[in-house]
Amino acid sequence: MLSPMSDLDHVTEIGRVLDGCATGRDAVVSESWRRCVESYGMEPGRDDPAHIVTDAELRAHRDQAEHLIATARSGLQALFRQVAGQNYVLLLTDAAGICVDFFGDPRFAEELRQAGLHLGSDWSESLAGTCGVGACLYTGQPVTIHQGDHFGMAHTPLSCTAAPIHDSVGRLAAVLDISLLRAPAPKSSQNLAMNLVTTAARRVEMANVMTRSRREWVLRVAARPEFLEVDPEAAVVLDGSGRITGFTRAAQDLLGDGTPEALLGQRIDAVTDLSVDDLPDLMRGRPPEDRVIRLKDGRGLFGHAIAPQIARMPRRARAGLPAALSAIAGPDPAMDALLDRTMRLAPTSVPLLIAGETGTGKSRLARAIHTAGRPGTPFVDLDAAGLTPEALGAALPAADIPATLFLRGVEDLSADLQARLPAILDARPALRPLSSVRSDPAGALRDAVFYRLAGARIDLPPLRLRQDFDWLLDRLLRRRTAATPRISAAARDALGSRAWPGNIRELERTLDTALALSTGPALDVADLPAAASAPHAAREDLEAVLDACEWNMARAARRLGLNRSTVLRRVRKAGLAPPA
Repeated sequence: MLSPMSDLDHVTEIGRVLDGCATGRDAVVSESWRRCVESYGMEPGRDDPAHIVTDAELRAHRDQAEHLIATARSGLQALFRQVAGQNYVLLLTDAAGICVDFFGDPRFAEELRQAGLHLGSDWSESLAGTCGVGACLYTGQPVTIHQGDHFGMAHTPLSCTAAPIHDSVGRLAAVLDISLLRAPAPKSSQNLAMNLVTTAARRVEMANVMTRSRREWVLRVAARPEFLEVDPEAAVVLDGSGRITGFTRAAQDLLGDGTPEALLGQRIDAVTDLSVDDLPDLMRGRPPEDRVIRLKDGRGLFGHAIAPQIARMPRRARAGLPAALSAIAGPDPAMDALLDRTMRLAPTSVPLLIAGETGTGKSRLARAIHTAGRPGTPFVDLDAAGLTPEALGAALPAADIPATLFLRGVEDLSADLQARLPAILDARPALRPLSSVRSDPAGALRDAVFYRLAGARIDLPPLRLRQDFDWLLDRLLRRRTAATPRISAAARDALGSRAWPGNIRELERTLDTALALSTGPALDVADLPAAASAPHAAREDLEAVLDACEWNMARAARRLGLNRSTVLRRVRKAGLAPPA
């Protein structure tokens, strides 16, 4: 019987293996093997099974990657059709190395699962050892890990070629892997796989930029004019002032120095001979070979500019609307109608009841009504909860002085104050009451009080139903930062997809937190705190939510807290269709 290996013999054997790796394999594989032994404490030649996360963990990872999966799926389906006949499988993993989407031949499902080529497999280097996904995540570069390059015996039959997918601000967000269970011996046999996977990853990045940038300029570039409109190499996203707010990974190399910092926040005229005013000249209508862009180092590229999408329901002119009311909302037809009606009521003495969920801006609207209707007069702002008749009387001006009384949350008025409030109001004819309510006050208020406070009712919509979200977001950012605020297209899209149960107040707190956490030149997804749950959102009027989301099904599904397929099914059942 062989005696157990001593500690010294074990260390010597590890050293021999690593020395052999350094001389017999390329640098990426060699360094990965060293990390497996020295950083992760793995045994060379181990035969551990693939690690598959739990169903709950997989759901969490897929939910987080929902937009990426939806963006990538059609392209990956097309790629799989190209390679399925050669028995390749495709894996899309998130930045943690978890497989969140998978394409493979169902006839080999069990064999693929045992090899880890399956939904929910964890290909992080610390668990799987040297592998295509793990090495790609570590280096940020395309890589092929072929057969014996793998650290674990369970994976040595595989050949895995992986390419990184970056988000719109240059961070590695996912990995696309194309693998064979049993590949030909030469590593060079996977050169075609490398070309396919890097091309597919570039196209996924391009699709991601396009879907997240519908309201901003997109400049796509190519080295040759014949590929400009059908398969461009790179793209940058530009705001209205010409600043770069997003880009594909290839743009870092074509337009910058290979780092995200060289592009994000830069003006387009700092890296090319273009200004934002030149972009219309690069749109379709001119031959591609005439759309030449010169970089600052003299290199030439061909450019294709795509204009921001115009909102399908243009904002009506707010002729004569007082500034205080005009500042309440951006381009939103429902808010236009609400503010027009409010403008006509503001200068009157009609008592107004402002209804809306918590955080929808009821207090701000009340102050705007007062400013528009009774400028220069006192505005008495009181919380109805816990308010006593004595405190109310002490807060009010003399009976003959025009003033506005704003009672917040009138459903919380005490029975004692409700009994005495009609007499207080009757004694002060110059006092104009405004009230806010979070829910239907019927049953909470006595009739005598209700009809004195609700001469007319104004219903503020929740944030999730407003179409001026981007306007609100930009306005709130400007109020919080001295410099020109910047936010990535991905972060803007993530915020626009939330349900916002706390409405504008929740958005304000979210921005405060994100600005405190941000260390980069622009707010990005990683800076955003987790979204609050909104169980009531699923009961919203479906068509209203779709209108607010401009009929973006994925965004509407997230706001409603539903699966995208469920939303599509309800749309078909209701016979709804987007406006022409």
